[in-house]
Amino acid sequence: MGIKYKVNESFFEKWSPNMAYVLGYIYADGSLNDSPYMRGKYIQITSIDEDSIQRIKGWLNSEHKIIKKKSNFTGGKICFVLRIVSHKIYNDLFKLGLYPNKSLTINFPKVPKKYLGHFIRGYFDGDGCIYFEKSKGKMNQLIIKRIRTIFTSGSKKFLENMSIFLQTKGLRNGKIYYNKRAFQLKYPTSDSIKIFKLIYKGTSINSFFMRKFNIFKDYFELRPQVVDLTIRRILADHVVK
Repeated sequence: MGIKYKVNESFFEKWSPNMAYVLGYIYADGSLNDSPYMRGKYIQITSIDEDSIQRIKGWLNSEHKIIKKKSNFTGGKICFVLRIVSHKIYNDLFKLGLYPNKSLTINFPKVPKKYLGHFIRGYFDGDGCIYFEKSKGKMNQLIIKRIRTIFTSGSKKFLENMSIFLQTKGLRNGKIYYNKRAFQLKYPTSDSIKIFKLIYKGTSINSFFMRKFNIFKDYFELRPQVVDLTIRRILADHVVK
């Protein structure tokens, strides 16, 4: 038998903000594997952001090693892999809707409304993006055109049901497109602002991928007229000191 590394095997038994986040991240950038040569069932989480993998490893109280390697799916970029052999965790995730070779057929899980924002934030950090378009006017002034939030998945069904769940939070304008062997759920400016409030309200600093948060922050600094009290409080709670 190989080395048995410690990990909190009860992590996915009960919903919590961290559990919902990690589950969302695994739905985006994780996989379940039942491999005889690995002597058991295991989960694998991959990211090009080492901080994200370290954060998840810490929440899981895992002693497993993080593997660093080049990825064929990210243009040769370095990625970080956390592989955890655990029948218990594998089976708990299976009950939550995950299974091997999920990418093209996965469905959106039944997430308690209380934890929807945390799950969406985890998925967003794993397979979402935020960008805003800007240009220079005739007088060389900066013009902010619009902001877009995008979720990507190989499963159209997953994004369709994500859109339905997000409608309960007032997001009505999501559209699904097919782009480069995957589907994308795109939200315009008004809904992107609602997504910011949903996924970051009540969170602690450095409990997510800060680079994406900072893109939102840059947008709000350039468009202060859209900043309300909720946004102001979220931004104040996440100032790096």
